[in-house]
Order: sequence, then C-alpha cells, then structure tokens
Amino acid sequence: MSVRRTWAGTVVVYGTLMLIAALWTIPTLGLLISSFRPGDEVTRTGWWTVLKNPAQANLTLDNYRIVLGMVGDDPRLQELAKRGQENINLGTAVLNSLTVTVPATVIPILIAAFAAYGFAWLRFPGRRFFFIGVVALLVVPLQIALIPILKDYVRLNLSGTFLGIWLAHTGFGLPLAIYLLYNAISALPRDLLESAFIDGASHFTVFTRLVLPLSMPALASFAIFQFLWVWNDLLVALVFLGASPEVQVLTQRLLGMLGTFGTEWHLLTAGAFVSMILPLTVFFALQRYFVRGLLAGSIKG
Repeated sequence: MSVRRTWAGTVVVYGTLMLIAALWTIPTLGLLISSFRPGDEVTRTGWWTVLKNPAQANLTLDNYRIVLGMVGDDPRLQELAKRGQENINLGTAVLNSLTVTVPATVIPILIAAFAAYGFAWLRFPGRRFFFIGVVALLVVPLQIALIPILKDYVRLNLSGTFLGIWLAHTGFGLPLAIYLLYNAISALPRDLLESAFIDGASHFTVFTRLVLPLSMPALASFAIFQFLWVWNDLLVALVFLGASPEVQVLTQRLLGMLGTFGTEWHLLTAGAFVSMILPLTVFFALQRYFVRGLLAGSIKG
C-alpha cells in the first residue's frame, strides 16, 4: 500500500512540474517563433501554424538584422528600419549594457567579499552594530534614494556617466552581497584558517588563497543575481544615465522600440530575444554554483 502511495505521489509531483514547465515554456516558444516570421504572416496567422506545417514556414533572420542595425545595402530592410533608426539599432545598446553590467557586477562582489570576511573573522568595535545596519538596508527601497543621489551626482558632474551608474548599482547591491557572502565565509572551517594564521599567513593571504576559492559558489550565486538585475534594469538607467542615444542601455532602447514599433510584434519579439541571450548564457554557465551558493552557511556543524 505504501509503495502505491509513493508511486502515486511521484506521478502527481512530476506531472505538476511538467504542467508548470509547459505553461511557462509555450508562450516563450511562441514569441521565439514569431521573432523569425515576417510581419505580414505574424498579423495574419498564429505562431502555431509553423508547427502544423513546418515545410511551409517562411522563417527569416531579417527581423534580427533590422533590430541589430545590420540591414546593409538591402533596400527592403532599409525601408523597414528607416522609421526608427534612433531606437532600433540594438547593437550599440548591447555594448552599453555590457559596459554598465560587467563593472556593476564585479565591483560590488570585490567590496562585499572583503566586508564579509571582516564581519566573519575580524574582531573590531561595533562589528555587530555595523552588520545589523547592513542587513537593515536590505528592506530600504532603492526608489527613495534616487532623487537625493541624483542631486549629488549633478553637483559632482556624474549624472549621465557610466561611472555614476556603476557607483549607484554598487551601492544598491552591496547589502545583499555582504549578507550572502557573510553566510558562506562564516561557515568555513575555523581550523583551516587558524592553521594558516599559525603558519604566518596574513589576513590578505588567507583571504586571497583560501577564502575566495572556497567561497566561489556564493560568489557565482551573487554574480548571477547582480548581473540579471543590472542587465534588466530600466529605472536606475533612466535616472542616472538619461536618454542620450550614446549611452542608452538595452532596456531603454527596447522601450523606444515599443513606442515606435508598438504593433510590429515580429520586431519586438526579435529585440526581446536579443536581450535574453546573454543573461541566459551567464545563468547556464554558472548554474552549477547557484544552489550550492544559496545554501552556503545555512547548515553548520
């Protein structure tokens, strides 16, 4: 009887998971197929017709060539793209997003790793008070800090610069980074670090040679969080970078496409999948560290 109940429970669990996966995947599949279809076919027939008659599917890369600004000398594509040249060239926006996202991910990781090591293994006055203050910052909405910081940026001539948005994302990401890395670093074996100190290693040597390699899962987990957050950010970019085409990130350019090509779904879906490629690559490259990093420090002893 217990075997039947176990088997029935397994079927229910896996069946539910498969249903959720299907409900999540089918709309994404439809958008992906639409991004390869000509505009007239997208408005005339549904995306599922491609699955019914794959041999008659008129799939093309023209949508991606248009949104990436790779129309070349093709007069047909130039005609399609000429209405929104300032909004449609996503190639420059992708480079701007990388310019913002990579430093805004690396800088808080480095600072948070040093801070987490100090909170976990150094003894100094006010250590507990400062750590509680860092944790308390997790519940403070970043929206209330945008205007005061922007006023300071205007006085310091940082508004509209990449340095300004790097500092903003670093400040907004540090509380979560310190908290996650503290849980991982504080769970490292005390005997291992004490042995290194007995052998004459300095705190910097212990941090770089032992703590960082052993904390790689936690570092990778936060890198995924921070990279996805910064890459998909629109609000902070609008406030601190502005709307100048030279510094617009990908989310800003997609917003401009939505206004210019609001009814041309074949171009919008192509732009959406351009924005998804790099985050998916980062996630799948680091996913083996993800769960290990989230669980780091949750079980001790």
